[in-house]
Amino acid sequence: MTQQQQAPLLDQDFLHRLERLTLHWQKSFPGLVGGRIPSRFSGLGQEFLDHRHFHQGDDLRAVNWRAYMRLEKMFLKMFQVEPRIPVRLLIDCSASMEGKFEYACRLAGALCYVGLVRLDTICIQPFREKLDESFLCSGGRHRFLPAANFLSGLKHGGRTDYMAVSRAFAANYPQRGLTVVLSDFLDEGDVERPLQFLADYGHEISLIQLWNPEDREPPWDGELDLIDSETGAHVELAVDNDSRRRYTEAFDEYAKRLQNVANRSGGRYVGLSTNTSIQEAIFDSLMRIGGVQ
Repeated sequence: MTQQQQAPLLDQDFLHRLERLTLHWQKSFPGLVGGRIPSRFSGLGQEFLDHRHFHQGDDLRAVNWRAYMRLEKMFLKMFQVEPRIPVRLLIDCSASMEGKFEYACRLAGALCYVGLVRLDTICIQPFREKLDESFLCSGGRHRFLPAANFLSGLKHGGRTDYMAVSRAFAANYPQRGLTVVLSDFLDEGDVERPLQFLADYGHEISLIQLWNPEDREPPWDGELDLIDSETGAHVELAVDNDSRRRYTEAFDEYAKRLQNVANRSGGRYVGLSTNTSIQEAIFDSLMRIGGVQ
């Protein structure tokens, strides 16, 4: 009996569409540069790393014309220029991510691929109560498969502690950069203060809040006994139309507070239901806030 092959994290057609995009940050990090601009020259301080497909608007002087003569396809030569702005993807792996976790990993994979094609340095950093083992990759699209395998192997469970995670992150990553947090931002403790701590430390934070449709608009009626997925605590509730309305209002108010944390520190925020396709999340929601261009 042959073992069933695991489906790829992202399909090839979607990856090809991602090649025209760039991860975007707003802050200026003195002494650091991004990897999004292909250099047409080789020389000191530059190392050839990869090709990417040519798209309308790209610099024709960066085209590998020898490859074009052989393959009749246009590719751009990509060179690495040091030092680089680090891009860190923090992925919430706690139990509350049930129903959202696979979506978070696929979205992180899409962002990782965009960065790799543009020669950004990407760190995938899972977390729960503390930081889990991370994965570092850079140097072009050919480095994406190990990153995708790492994301596909992640499991969710346990509790979150945003303050402990934020302090550990600041200690482990003293070099400032773009920090993208993919989470439902549900924690018994305070979430806003730890996120502000990261921003105050000099990181540009981009918050991607994920929720299942029932997380924002509960469909239930009557007497309910709810169990917290992280703590196991029981809460008895009587749910009707009025309580559902007030719950959704409170949910949206919390989302606005998260948005305020990101905006006042020069970062970004987007909220996504898992009903939103990954393609729409990238090419509509994240593009609209300027997270990718």
